[in-house]
Amino acid sequence: MSETVPSSSNAQPGAPTPDTGKLKELHVALIGNPNTGKSTLFNALAGMNARVGNYPGVTVEKKIGRIRCGQTTIQLIDLPGTYSLSPRTADEMVSVRVLLGTQLASAEVDAVVCIVDAVHLNRNLYLFSQLLSIGRPIVLVLNMWDEVEAQQIQIDVEELTRRLGVPVIPTCARRGKGVNELKQVLLTISQNSEAQSTPPEIFPQEFLEARNQLEKEVETRTGHPIPPFLAERLLLDIRGETEQEILSEAKSLGPLLEELRTGLAAKGCPVPAVEPRVRYQWVRQMLDGIVTHPEEPVPTSADSLDRWLTHRWLGPLIFAVIMLLVFQAIYNWAGPLMTAIEAGQEFASSIVEGMLAPGTLRSLIIDGMIGGVGSVLVFLPQIAILFLFIALLEDCGYLARAAFIMDRLMTRVGLSGKSFVPLMSSYACAIPGIMATRTIEDRKDRFVTMIIAPLMSCSARLPVYLLMINAFIPHDAILGGWGSLRGLVLFLFYILGAVVAVPVAWLLKRTWFKGEPAPFVMELPKLKIPSFWVVTARVWDRSKDFVMRAGTLIFLTTVLVWAAGYFPGNHESLNRIDSKIESTEFEEDSPELARLLSERREASATLLNESFLGRFGHSIEPVVEPLGWDWRIGVGVLASFPAREVIVGTLGTIFSLGADVDEADEGLRDRLKQARRKDGSPLFNVPVALSVMVFFALCAQCGATFMVMARETNGWRWPLFAFTYMTVLAYVGALVTYQLGSLLLV
Repeated sequence: MSETVPSSSNAQPGAPTPDTGKLKELHVALIGNPNTGKSTLFNALAGMNARVGNYPGVTVEKKIGRIRCGQTTIQLIDLPGTYSLSPRTADEMVSVRVLLGTQLASAEVDAVVCIVDAVHLNRNLYLFSQLLSIGRPIVLVLNMWDEVEAQQIQIDVEELTRRLGVPVIPTCARRGKGVNELKQVLLTISQNSEAQSTPPEIFPQEFLEARNQLEKEVETRTGHPIPPFLAERLLLDIRGETEQEILSEAKSLGPLLEELRTGLAAKGCPVPAVEPRVRYQWVRQMLDGIVTHPEEPVPTSADSLDRWLTHRWLGPLIFAVIMLLVFQAIYNWAGPLMTAIEAGQEFASSIVEGMLAPGTLRSLIIDGMIGGVGSVLVFLPQIAILFLFIALLEDCGYLARAAFIMDRLMTRVGLSGKSFVPLMSSYACAIPGIMATRTIEDRKDRFVTMIIAPLMSCSARLPVYLLMINAFIPHDAILGGWGSLRGLVLFLFYILGAVVAVPVAWLLKRTWFKGEPAPFVMELPKLKIPSFWVVTARVWDRSKDFVMRAGTLIFLTTVLVWAAGYFPGNHESLNRIDSKIESTEFEEDSPELARLLSERREASATLLNESFLGRFGHSIEPVVEPLGWDWRIGVGVLASFPAREVIVGTLGTIFSLGADVDEADEGLRDRLKQARRKDGSPLFNVPVALSVMVFFALCAQCGATFMVMARETNGWRWPLFAFTYMTVLAYVGALVTYQLGSLLLV
């Protein structure tokens, strides 16, 4: 359907024409309610020229893009979606500080672009009325103009521009309509540094007098002035972030603040109820005669589809099918790509082997550096596929409906429906699951979701499960031959983490994250066809962010673990064996080659035993012995900190088979069965195998996961907490499993 975007008065009266010969940088903040297309507009303006990070000290994402318009550079700052500028937490306070120009690591804002859903102006202009009080030049963007036309709604844009006194630009961001007009308005603002929005005096006189008095008292008692907007927030937001910050500097203001609020209530101006009353009254006045709706709502196919998607019984079923598709896609589609990355890693290793003689440098490059890069990139297909689906589901409007559907279930453990999607995606990999918690606005719910996400049985646990199940669980048929005992055990271990996560989440919400439950408020956006460019930009942005940031941390961890497993042993004999193997041509069944390989495996196991990692394994043997383990299993667990599946290669080295084995290797399974303790008894049996699997189902053996969690929480407090509680859970679970199993099964 073709669309026409009406023209509007795009410049302030008397604004000069942009001077393209003058080089200037303009800092513009984008803000709006959730589901108004704010991020879509940001991507339409900035495209791929964006970088993502966190503001110092908080978990708020900082997304900045740059565009060139002639001789002017416009820096776009994409602020988190919000319904109002009433900060309740330090995270929410960031948007206010950015707008006021007081946020660390953020330039002063020259203009504000407020994006609203043009179909629901009466609700969206509440935030706009608060922005007017900031005193910055503002541009009002009426986004989703295609929906206005589809629903036959009439909006007098020019009259709205006149009443509000700011430029008003109709846009359809996902199709690029109105984007050029917005750029031209921003260029005009860049040439008119004196332009400012005029805050409407919408509050009663009694409130204004109280605000002015409070503003003077704050300056007197703290020694520095406070912006009128913050004085307004201090008075209105009871126990809000503004009040906490100001009272931390001047506690003596507390009684005065209570006195002013009590006096306002006595004058018929109760706080905070007065704010929504006067703001919505102002909005109604501004829109009076501006918006005209058809007598009968225009029915759409999306409305009919919505009834099915949000149905009480069919909705969850449809959601389950969609999530099954997403899960299978993440799990299966990534397989060939991950195999290709691993093949590239092996190819790079073979090149280094041909260029360098065996020794420390070659081991560092192959086992440390190439291995480190490979361990980063092997996650990338899962990251990209996950965010592809998230971007598709979010841009089409379904993600909000999924959260709505699952809210009933998640509220029983103190979370909201928005936590379900990140937890579900953690079954493929906890790293993208933790990154997906960015869609959860409530800080407490977001942190709890991140803390329990690693409990989901990610694909990295599968090699451990397969190795132990295939080696020690009988291949017995169950359910009359329709199933197998091995399949049942694998299923039980896959759901074990999710079962344990329920009481953990319940406990966290009633201890460290206790308080009033966050209301699940979500405006369901219109269902629409996703924009190819918006989806592509989001996938690219998240994938690049993962590789550049998380990848660096994973790489460093892998190199450190290599060093702990390599030093301080003397590798001369092993290097001589490697040189002889590489310089001699052997027949396929050569006894000499078999002897050299056997010697190499024995030498590798001895060196690992003598390394720092091996020594530490011996030191912790008394701790792991109650689990049925010896030092060799303990070393395997320690070495698998960067990635759980590393234990397969580590066990191969320890049991004299080398590290080039996988979970399907018959030799490794046989060696595990033949392994003996010091007293000659078998090391492995069913209780030991179950103990190892329980530990890996609940443990925190994934350095990359916790490094990403540290980045998302801006610190190591909660990653260390998650590491501690998961390790304790894993130890206790493995201990109980082995001790009970030894009584019942042996």
